[in-house]
Order: sequence, then structure tokens, then C-alpha cells
Amino acid sequence: MARIYISLGTNIDPVEHMQSGLIDLHEQFGQLTLSRMFESEAVGFNGTNFLNMVAAADTEMSIADVVATFKRIEKQNGRIRGEKKFSPRSLDIDLLLYDNEVCQFPIELPRGEILYNAFVLWPLAEVAPSLQHPKNTKTYQSLWEEYDKTSQNIWPVEFDFPAILTR
Repeated sequence: MARIYISLGTNIDPVEHMQSGLIDLHEQFGQLTLSRMFESEAVGFNGTNFLNMVAAADTEMSIADVVATFKRIEKQNGRIRGEKKFSPRSLDIDLLLYDNEVCQFPIELPRGEILYNAFVLWPLAEVAPSLQHPKNTKTYQSLWEEYDKTSQNIWPVEFDFPAILTR
């Protein structure tokens, strides 16, 4: 059984897509451990603010099967493949960590943006504060404490999580 950490983000009908994505993840992986919900300014382009969070789950699926599941959930929530990297998103689901796996294929793990995007690192530090990054061996809590918090605007927000989820 592998422990996976999942980043979710949306800025198109964000409440609807985030709730739907969380329900879909729950249906696929069972119980989820959830960070708080965060709002952040768009990074890399001028756009409306994003909702972001991190969830953790356990799975027997392979990395490739997890990623395929995420792509299917994104598509069900209106995600169009081939969009520009920095553009609005109906739902973006990324695998951040798969146990302590370090690889480049089928995807890069640990995901590089953990170390440079506040909207990934802060919620990850909430759900896995004492877990160590597999490459630099610092805990996510210490990485967040060291992070330059003036580099990106992010703040916790109230959010009505779907009733089937236990926080």
C-alpha cells in the first residue's frame, strides 16, 4: 500500500470543481486526509485567484494508474488537455508524492513545484509536517518555515467540504 499526496487547484467555478474533484477522489481512493483550503493569486499569468489544497490517500495502484485516474477526474470536471501551462483551470490534480519514490517516469516524483509554490508547500506541510522530502531530507514543515512567504500571496479560506469527507 502506497501513501500518496495529491495537489488540487482550480480557478474556474472553483467551489463546484473542487467539491466534485474531492468526491471523485474519495470514490477512487477512500478516506482522504485533507489540508485546509487556500486561496492564492494566479502564478505565471494574470487570472482570477485559485483555490488550492492537498489531500493524502492510500492506494494499491501503480504511479501510472494513479496519474491516469487523476486525468480522468480532471476530464470529467471540464479540463481540456493541451491548454497552456499557465492558464485558468477547471480542475488540476497532480501527484506530488508516492511514498518516498524518486523517479522521472512515468512522471517526475517528488514533484518539483513542492519546493517553489506556496500553494503546494503550505497545504502539504499541513497534512505531512514531519514527512521528509525524499531528495533533500528536510521535513515539509521546516521547508515551509524556511520558505520566502513574500514571494507568493496565499491565505486560508473557509470552504464547505463535501459531507462524505472527514477532515
